[in-house]
Amino acid sequence: MFRANLLNKHLRVELVESKKFIFDQVRKKKVIMTPEEWVRQSVIFYLINTLDYPLGLISVETSLKYNGINKRSDIIVKSRKGLSNYLLIECKSFKLKLNDAHLSQVSMYNKKYSSRYIMITNGIDHLVFSFDKKLDKINVLDVIPKYKDLD
Repeated sequence: MFRANLLNKHLRVELVESKKFIFDQVRKKKVIMTPEEWVRQSVIFYLINTLDYPLGLISVETSLKYNGINKRSDIIVKSRKGLSNYLLIECKSFKLKLNDAHLSQVSMYNKKYSSRYIMITNGIDHLVFSFDKKLDKINVLDVIPKYKDLD
């Protein structure tokens, strides 16, 4: 696990009838600002503006079915050609400490997505893993890979 505060205080937030909304640049709409949503939007901003991830290859809250139960993954980044998944991210509230249940959740999602990289974040603490299918090995990373470094 590594630590880096990605929580962005400069995202577009709007107060409407005493409710806070934050603009989601992927879905191109305002969504209710919860602690988890603030983390999700901060991570998306960081991916695009710091690590050069293309906005068009990022999906948010994608539906999936696992063991007959409907679930939603937080963030998925597709490969350059859009044919496979490179990075699967599970976002948690900044108020939560990351734990084994979160790792189990993203691992379960990755059984469907087969992403090369997975990440769990609360906006401050981050766990990032890469999977080497050829060597059948899991690596723990101490950074979020830049898009240009994804193979």
